[in-house]
Amino acid sequence: MKITFICTGGTIDKDYATSAGTYNFEISEPAVNRIFRNINPNFEYEVKSILKKDSLDMTEEDRQIIYNSCKEVENDKIIITHGTDTMVKTAERLASLKDKVIILVGAAKPERFYGSDAPFNIGTALGAINILNKGVYIAMNGKIFEWNNVLKKENGEFETIK
Repeated sequence: MKITFICTGGTIDKDYATSAGTYNFEISEPAVNRIFRNINPNFEYEVKSILKKDSLDMTEEDRQIIYNSCKEVENDKIIITHGTDTMVKTAERLASLKDKVIILVGAAKPERFYGSDAPFNIGTALGAINILNKGVYIAMNGKIFEWNNVLKKENGEFETIK
């Protein structure tokens, strides 16, 4: 089994900006790299960082880059780290890729923050990727959702809509 992680930015990859006197955030190295340094996974994987954007700043061109990256991946298991605000929109763009299991995952707090849900959400995606049928899914809040059956609520949690 090989899993390809496609990293696009979002809160999961955010860190404090390094410039002095600012409270801004910047997209840092992929969170999955830091998570895997701590757990030493025993499966084959690769990490591709293709964008470093907040999902609210993503354009249709960015979604096409994500689509093309997924289409080019030779194996059939892909986990995309993505900002939570527009991950459903990106999932919709990917829905025509029928020959792979694609899971979009994010975090409410940056992975670098104490109490972040990032490792838990990545773990949820990893636990599910081997048993899901081919298609596009969202992994958040300890649950797996079909891309077209999920809604992000105002409190940041995801829920099934049908």
